[in-house]
Amino acid sequence: MTIKVKFWGVRGSVACPSPNHVVYGGNTSCVEVASGDVNVILDAGTGIRGLGRDYVRDHMGSGILLLTHTHWDHIGGFPFFAPLYQPGWSIRVLAGHLTGAGGIHSVLTSQMAEPTFPVPLSALKADMAYEDFEAGATLDGLCRGLTVSTAPLNHPNRATGYRLDLAGRSIAYVTDTEHVPGRPDEAVLGLMEGADLVIYDSTYTDDEFPDRIGWGHSTWQEGIRLCRLARARRLAIFHHDPDREDRAMAEIEREATKSWDGVVVARDQMTVLLD
Repeated sequence: MTIKVKFWGVRGSVACPSPNHVVYGGNTSCVEVASGDVNVILDAGTGIRGLGRDYVRDHMGSGILLLTHTHWDHIGGFPFFAPLYQPGWSIRVLAGHLTGAGGIHSVLTSQMAEPTFPVPLSALKADMAYEDFEAGATLDGLCRGLTVSTAPLNHPNRATGYRLDLAGRSIAYVTDTEHVPGRPDEAVLGLMEGADLVIYDSTYTDDEFPDRIGWGHSTWQEGIRLCRLARARRLAIFHHDPDREDRAMAEIEREATKSWDGVVVARDQMTVLLD
């Protein structure tokens, strides 16, 4: 069974629609994973708006939204996800970083509250479920044939990494995490182990990283190092710095693909098929 992985938003920190962000895209984090009856969404950045239009057009009917965390660039598109306003739809929203901190329902309620947003969470017409878990848990029973493993990530205010095992294939989604040079994160390696596709926080380069320690992000070079250690098959460079315009992104793509032939640079609307 083929698994479709589609990138709807690949930027970090803030959306950057401009003439210099056309090739790689300017929407913030959102990735779709679909196979048969399984419809999983990873994060709800501004890219989720386009995905929502496709969902409504195709009458998908349901979806599972897994949030790494609730910084603006990962939930900013949530109020604009069209299925939320469709009666008869079923949407589950899960987060692993808010136990003991009010829970995901509380955070999304605050996001969609006056005076910062005119439509309250209570106005959503879909059948909504909000579920909290502790990062490190294994999530069974979300969809038939799908197993989701999770791990805590090194990021301000906490974040969660995910591994989706489905139809004999595996996808690791590890974004918004800061590495320690020379000390591979064992939890991250566990998510990546033997994965068919790793989507990794590559906001910076190794040269830029020392000036950004404590910001909660990693580098494309560290992504390659981890993938090699974990024997992963492919790496998608993801969560691009919003200041990185197309010309600079193309240079990173040249360097990265020379370093390892398993690398692709994620861009808005890019689809990867896992057979």
